[in-house]
Amino acid sequence: MTTVRPRALRDPPWMRRTLVAAALLFAALFLLLPLAAVFGYALRDGYAVYVQSLSDPDARAAIRLTLLVAAIAVPANTLFGLAAAWLITRFAFRGKGLLVTLIDLPFAVSPVVSGLVFVLLFGAQGLLGPWLAAHDVGIIFAVPGIVLATTFVTFPYVARELIPLMQDQGSEEEQAAITLGASAARMFWHVTLPKVRWALLYGVILCNARAMGEFGAVSVVSGHIRGLTATMPLQVEMLYNEFSRYSQTGAFAVASLLALLALATLAIKRLLEWRMRREHAALRPLGETA
Repeated sequence: MTTVRPRALRDPPWMRRTLVAAALLFAALFLLLPLAAVFGYALRDGYAVYVQSLSDPDARAAIRLTLLVAAIAVPANTLFGLAAAWLITRFAFRGKGLLVTLIDLPFAVSPVVSGLVFVLLFGAQGLLGPWLAAHDVGIIFAVPGIVLATTFVTFPYVARELIPLMQDQGSEEEQAAITLGASAARMFWHVTLPKVRWALLYGVILCNARAMGEFGAVSVVSGHIRGLTATMPLQVEMLYNEFSRYSQTGAFAVASLLALLALATLAIKRLLEWRMRREHAALRPLGETA
């Protein structure tokens, strides 16, 4: 049944057109124009220079390091998000509110501050620095520090997608599976995981996008060593600051890869949202479809 809104609650046509035009203008100025500028500057000297910029050893090293860090941080945060969401939504324990607050901590703390915390802990003059130096373990200005900083700033994403959904779904189906004799592992794989799979993928995609694009925390702990500790965002900054045309073209070439990652993330995000809405509509009781 179609619901007709009262005349007093309908927006005037001029207001709708004005709001749509304002939204499109905002998107064009602050989203589409900068995106077009990135690809325009990346390709201004031709496709051959673009490919050559991406084939530079330092650029390839930055891409490999970014992929490596994401390959470590994203699975770790996926496991943490699943465990935290299961713990928070299925058990009552003292300190649950504190755990939820700690999960949100990276959202409230500046990435630069979080990077400084790792320097104070693992740096040469930090709390654990002398012990690490004595055992020849490098964390700050090395790959482990970048992984730690990236993992810290991205660990809320998966948990924050799963917790509201699992709270809304309740635990009745899990309890029924346990009553019927299913083991905890079987219940998780055949009952819990299928119900949250789209939200899980959604969180993983957001986590991966943030991991590859993180700048602040990584900038503090990396040392900006080209070919060793420079991720793609750091490589963009270093090339752009050289003020030569070729270096700036290389900076925009690497930036275009990050832009393509953002566009792919948005496309997959929209697809998952559509699948989640479709699945939710299919599971809705028939009495609510009207």
